[in-house]
Amino acid sequence: MLSLVAKALLSGALIAAISEIGKRLPTVAALVASLPLISVLGMILLWRARPDAENMAIHAEATFWYVLPSLPMFLLIPALLRSGVHFWIALALGCALTVGLYLLMAQIGPRFGLKL
Repeated sequence: MLSLVAKALLSGALIAAISEIGKRLPTVAALVASLPLISVLGMILLWRARPDAENMAIHAEATFWYVLPSLPMFLLIPALLRSGVHFWIALALGCALTVGLYLLMAQIGPRFGLKL
């Protein structure tokens, strides 16, 4: 239980740090947010819990393929905001696009031999 609390606190600290940096330096905050810190931390914790090279390889490869459908959101949201769409609507549309692309990836990925 203590391990779970520590993981949650560390993840929360990263999010809080990005938010605080973003108040003064939005591009630096974007850089920090774009770093795969959570993925790397997740891999470290997964390895500690189950040191299995094949399991880790599957995890890392699936993470790569699941990142791809999330990327268009980061182009849609700024385009919508710049065209006058309210933030919450732009965010919801960006998230909806991402969910749709995740579902598409989950359906078509295995047809191309991806283990998702």
